Amino acid sequence: MNREAPTFNFRHLRAFREVANTKSVSLASQRVYLSQPAITQAIAKLERTLGTALFDRHSDGMFTTQAGSLFLDRVNRALDHLRTGSNEAARLGLKKNSRRQGNFDQLLTTTQLRALVAVSVAKNFSLAARTVGISQPSLHRAARDLERLLEITLFEKTSQGIDLTRAGTLLAQYAKLTFAELQQGFSEVAELQGLDTGQIVVGTMPLARSYILPCAINELTRLRPEVRINVVDGPYVDLLHGLRHGEIDMLIGALRLPLPVDDITQEPLFDDPLVVVARVDHPLSSRKNIPLSEIAGYPWAVPRKGAPTREYFETMLASIDAPLPTGLIESSSLILIRGLLLESERLTLISEHQIRHEKHMGLAPLSIDMQDMKRPIGMTFRRNWRPTATQETFIQYLRESCRGEHNLPTI
Repeated sequence: MNREAPTFNFRHLRAFREVANTKSVSLASQRVYLSQPAITQAIAKLERTLGTALFDRHSDGMFTTQAGSLFLDRVNRALDHLRTGSNEAARLGLKKNSRRQGNFDQLLTTTQLRALVAVSVAKNFSLAARTVGISQPSLHRAARDLERLLEITLFEKTSQGIDLTRAGTLLAQYAKLTFAELQQGFSEVAELQGLDTGQIVVGTMPLARSYILPCAINELTRLRPEVRINVVDGPYVDLLHGLRHGEIDMLIGALRLPLPVDDITQEPLFDDPLVVVARVDHPLSSRKNIPLSEIAGYPWAVPRKGAPTREYFETMLASIDAPLPTGLIESSSLILIRGLLLESERLTLISEHQIRHEKHMGLAPLSIDMQDMKRPIGMTFRRNWRPTATQETFIQYLRESCRGEHNLPTI
């Protein structure tokens, strides 16, 4: 998944910010310690990269254009991430004999942070260099220069290759958030010019993939056919990692209660009823009002530990003092579970809406009072994340797709 914005020089971004704040190249020059010609060139380069003017030049000062104001907000957010990440990394890993104090973010360059991020993913300097598109010696030098400048140990050798220390991992996370914020800024400026060059990356869980997401994607692409949408599926823990590191914009699916970490927010959209499902000719399929005590003895296929549905399954068994069944099959794959159920007497606990297609493939819910057992479905975002206009439109389409469980197709 490529989320890289055009490469911006952090000193140029700080110069742009100071000119916007002071409305003067000469005043900005005194604050960022760059010459006035250098600042003028930096702004000209930013404007060429973004394809639009960032300032209106007047005799009484330089005033940001609409594009300039949009980009300024993203630059502020990006540099805030950079400052927070470098300070937190220093708090965790600054060497005891170091005399360095504050302004750690002023030492960082784009090349160094790209190297850090690449190593955090590849766990190897050679592979990381290929990802970034520079030579291995250049990447290695950038990574080690960063370590020396900060006086923080960022890398450590392991049996698997190169890993990041806790300080390095934290700094890499904030570096990714910095780059993601700049990508948002680039997309917003392009949107303003009528160019929908942005990309929406959505982490999705099973129910959303079958109905909610297709509806929202179709609506958005009718309105904005040029937008790119990248749908990522996988275990929740991987999706959450991608969200928190700026690699994924939002998650859609079953919510986690309580919140697993404090740097995300959740927006509930509807409650999704759960049902016990079996093949249509299962011994229990013709019966009505089946007590829970009778299903405990059957074999089961359920999601792995950590999934909300798995927690509901264990709660259901606990309510009748039944132990976990022997021979339990654990999987989040609906295709696998469908195959297991069709060829055995296994049962599963699953979303009622999620199996609407499976009804025509030989599966159906059993007649069991689930005592209003429902799981909340919704969206998950990074705390303080700000969507672009296109992303906000997409979110609105997701809300409309989930305007209540009764709006979903029934089985």
